Amino acid sequence: MACFAVTPVAHMLDTLRITEIFYSLQGETRTAGLPTVFVRLTGCPLRCQYCDTAYAFSGGELMPLDTIVERVAGYRPRYVCVTGGEPLAQPGCIALLTRLCDAGYEVSLETSGALDVSAVDPRVSKVLDLKTPGSAEVGRNRYDNIALLTLNDQVKFVICSREDYDWAVSKLIEYRLAERAGEVLFSPSHQQVSARALADWIVADNLPVRLQLQLHKLLWNDEPGH
Repeated sequence: MACFAVTPVAHMLDTLRITEIFYSLQGETRTAGLPTVFVRLTGCPLRCQYCDTAYAFSGGELMPLDTIVERVAGYRPRYVCVTGGEPLAQPGCIALLTRLCDAGYEVSLETSGALDVSAVDPRVSKVLDLKTPGSAEVGRNRYDNIALLTLNDQVKFVICSREDYDWAVSKLIEYRLAERAGEVLFSPSHQQVSARALADWIVADNLPVRLQLQLHKLLWNDEPGH
């Protein structure tokens, strides 16, 4: 009689490698300032030059989906953010997002936009980070994802220079992002562009975008677990 082992793929779908799960204030996006549980997945195929979560590139702890959902429930949150790293680099992320939505939370996904988002539960607010030239990863943008955006979703640009700003404005216009997504967010890269300068550019051009400051950096100096 043949003997069949459980395939690694099946295991990957019900287990995720987790860097941390913690409760804090959301520092970005449309829910900035609201208490949120963060589920930070380990691993990322990109290496953006301004990355502030390099500690999530490796390590982490393997957790079954049931354990992750139980840990989240222990905080009794309204909002849950699945982040990384790049969460979609792990196949089980899709199932986790659906489980969290089924539990009644308002769920967001922070993704680089380099991976296909078509399988993400439509109840999830996708925060698609389009990589600017200054990120050093602009070639990884998967522009097919833009057609999948809805008004429940958000698009983010991290601006590293005036050249990045002009590039982001061109994409805003080319893809009509203000019409496709519920929010378009322009965020100054920490210590590369001043928030004041970016604010002045946005006002001067009368852009339909929201200036985004990273609240967690202002409050906790971006320490892990906040």
